[in-house]
Amino acid sequence: MVQTTVHLVRHGEVYNPRKLLYGRLPGFHLSDRGRKMAAATAVSFMGHDVTYLAASPLERAQETAAPIAEVLGVGIHTDEDVIESANTFEGLRTKGLRSQLLNPIRWRHMTNPLEPSWGEPYEAILERMQRAIAAARGHARGHEAVLVSHQLPIVMVQRHTNGKRLPHSPLNRRCELASVTSLFFDDDELVRTTYSEPARRV
Repeated sequence: MVQTTVHLVRHGEVYNPRKLLYGRLPGFHLSDRGRKMAAATAVSFMGHDVTYLAASPLERAQETAAPIAEVLGVGIHTDEDVIESANTFEGLRTKGLRSQLLNPIRWRHMTNPLEPSWGEPYEAILERMQRAIAAARGHARGHEAVLVSHQLPIVMVQRHTNGKRLPHSPLNRRCELASVTSLFFDDDELVRTTYSEPARRV
């Protein structure tokens, strides 16, 4: 029996003073706190048998992966399959009294929260994340792999592995900044998952 572990890491805090939904937009980097969070999560991997590290192409994921690569002494591969979900509302302020979603012109994108109608389908997100996890398992067979991704893609994996429906309320997500969701495989069978927050006190 070959045991392989794939760790899904969410990126650290982003510098976003305008409080925009940045999605896949370029130019959004880690904040000072985000860099500290990334460093704390990197330290948590010391002593782990990680032989493969990949990250979303977005800056915040690459910057979160950098200290992990330094601690582990491995290179960073870029994997488009773990990128943030596509969203029609990228570049808009979507929370609070100044939310641009209060404008009726946006409402046509909010007709079906089960899909969701404002962005990439949940099933499509899960499918590409499963592809990335399978690839990481192949690269790190018998060892450990780390994939640095984003909240919603990781939540899709969490919900699927726990037998939950993919549509959900964002209030029910358990995937904090710089958190680690670990998938443990015996050969090709997922046998257990764990969740940790190494940067909780940062």
